[in-house]
Amino acid sequence: MSPVHELEAVRAPAAVPGHILPPGTRLREYELKAQIGESACSIVYLAWDHALQRKVAVKEYMPAAMAGRLAGSTNVVVGSERHLDAVKAGMRAFLNEARVLARFDHPALVKVYRFWEENGTAYMVMPYYQGPTLKHTLAELGRMPTEAELRAWLGPLLDALAVMHEASCYHRDIAPDN
Repeated sequence: MSPVHELEAVRAPAAVPGHILPPGTRLREYELKAQIGESACSIVYLAWDHALQRKVAVKEYMPAAMAGRLAGSTNVVVGSERHLDAVKAGMRAFLNEARVLARFDHPALVKVYRFWEENGTAYMVMPYYQGPTLKHTLAELGRMPTEAELRAWLGPLLDALAVMHEASCYHRDIAPDN
């Protein structure tokens, strides 16, 4: 049976104190090294792929406002029975996103190497790209970007969106910081 169906709420919200996995945690062949990002529904970690001997990014489904994990555990628990359906729906959407991204092979779209359910949550493994976000680049620029700069940045993005739209897939989280 799939963990989405096995996911249960803990009886006391106080039992959900934290949500970030510590460095050194192993998820299958991936060893987490550091947290590199977090949103309302996920955490992204820098990890080492022991099988292929390379750095990767591991994204974990973690709706921290509704779920967490017990101290010393990798298992995700929902803080309240009333959040259980929303967390399950979010996990299904996370897995669908991974499945959809794994289908594409475009230089401006992140590649999903692998995804799975485990520990009452879900994970996806992607290439680790080092570099600044558009938000950081704009802040460092110290001026408004020129039209040529905007076209250079937006061209690959719009091309990737066209590929996704052609496959009836619509990205709803385009922002300068991701």
